Amino acid sequence: MPSLKDVKSKINGVIKTKQITKAMYMVASAKLRGSQTRIERFRPYAAKFYEVLGHLAAHSGEISHPLLEVHKTQEKASILLITSDRGLCGSLNVSLIARALDEARSRQAEGKQVAFVCVGKKGRSAIAKLGYTIVNSPQDEMAGFDYSLARRIGRSLTAAYQAVQTDEVVIVYPEFRSISSQKPLTLSLLPIAPGDSAQDGATRADIDGRSGPAPDFLYEPAVGHLLAQLLPTYIDAQIYRALLDTAASENAARMLAMDNATRNCNELISTLTLLYNKTRQASITSELIDIVGGAEAL
Repeated sequence: MPSLKDVKSKINGVIKTKQITKAMYMVASAKLRGSQTRIERFRPYAAKFYEVLGHLAAHSGEISHPLLEVHKTQEKASILLITSDRGLCGSLNVSLIARALDEARSRQAEGKQVAFVCVGKKGRSAIAKLGYTIVNSPQDEMAGFDYSLARRIGRSLTAAYQAVQTDEVVIVYPEFRSISSQKPLTLSLLPIAPGDSAQDGATRADIDGRSGPAPDFLYEPAVGHLLAQLLPTYIDAQIYRALLDTAASENAARMLAMDNATRNCNELISTLTLLYNKTRQASITSELIDIVGGAEAL
């Protein structure tokens, strides 16, 4: 049986750990409110952007753009993996890395060369250990990023696609659904799908609640000029949305992990306190036995 000093030392250590996990929970909770607000405000913009772009691409006719064209040769693929820079957020990073590796293996089975673009130290470290090629890896950006990070990544990916340095780009990131739900997703980024032409058959009721055929939009300037401006911006918007989802998911996952750690500390403190009381009682009983035995000997 351990000594009273050892048990007391363990109890003090667990209490200090509990104070740390509780403080980290409060910090993650405060950060989550900000990151959750950002992603909830940006999602309607991203959805409307996709809707307008799909309508525009469906009415482009013979007009083409390099980001809409599928390469004849499908030999190279790029995976944009977004993880956190720091750990202590449960299984979030592990599930994202596993999802990215599944995507890489499936493309390697098709005979493609796979390269990674990693945002976040955790993803970069895991991918580098496995020997995959990492063409770009922004460092220490997830703590306080803005739209400029998405723009830099988007411009580098579109430049590589237009230069036929890659034939496909997918992005792996966690979708923030709620505090208790963050699901890894794979989104095809390049080539850009031209949109669902079935939107042409939508009724006016789908748009403003009135019956009749949907209105046709007139685009000014020309559709080709708009595509040249909007398609790169669309890539940037999708990457920025993935970054916001990752930030919110990281804080939510860290909240849950720290909450579970705090509960485990409480349970461990209760167990150690019971052990301490048993050890102390055993020590007292042993001393009493010694005293009584000595008295009887006298």
